[in-house]
Amino acid sequence: MFFRQGRKILVALMLSLLLFTTACTATETPGRFDQAQQVSNQQKSGQAVVKDATQGSEFNRFFPAASGEFQRVYTQEKKGFAEAKLKKDGKDLAMLSISDTKSLPTAAAKFKTSTKQINGYPSVEVGTTQTAVLVGDRYQVKVLSRDPSFTASDREAWLKKFNLNGLSKLQ
Repeated sequence: MFFRQGRKILVALMLSLLLFTTACTATETPGRFDQAQQVSNQQKSGQAVVKDATQGSEFNRFFPAASGEFQRVYTQEKKGFAEAKLKKDGKDLAMLSISDTKSLPTAAAKFKTSTKQINGYPSVEVGTTQTAVLVGDRYQVKVLSRDPSFTASDREAWLKKFNLNGLSKLQ
């Protein structure tokens, strides 16, 4: 008899616990990034880069060589883009990059009104930390300061060290 009564109590307790756990489970409100994630998941992979964009590995030979106290460390290479850090004494001074604007034509538009040139190519200052040139109406070569000591004149000097004429023949 005690066994039967214990079983009834146990069943009642289990049912109560089941009802309590399902009733207390609230539906989560969407986070602030959920919508962006949903849109991103619906896009086709690689959609941002056109099929005939230049491979990033093709750009490496046009970067300035490491010399003296400066080290060049490649950090990213993908279709349409290559990037390297410029370091001195282990400190990041600047980011050097080449990108194919075929994938993002609006990136080349800012050079149309350029009044300045570097090695014969239109140049623009972007904010206070970036200097860029457009090579062959297609390739954007950019130097971004990562340290306050790396000035606009330093960025221009390093842009001149790129093999811009060689890059113009890559087309």
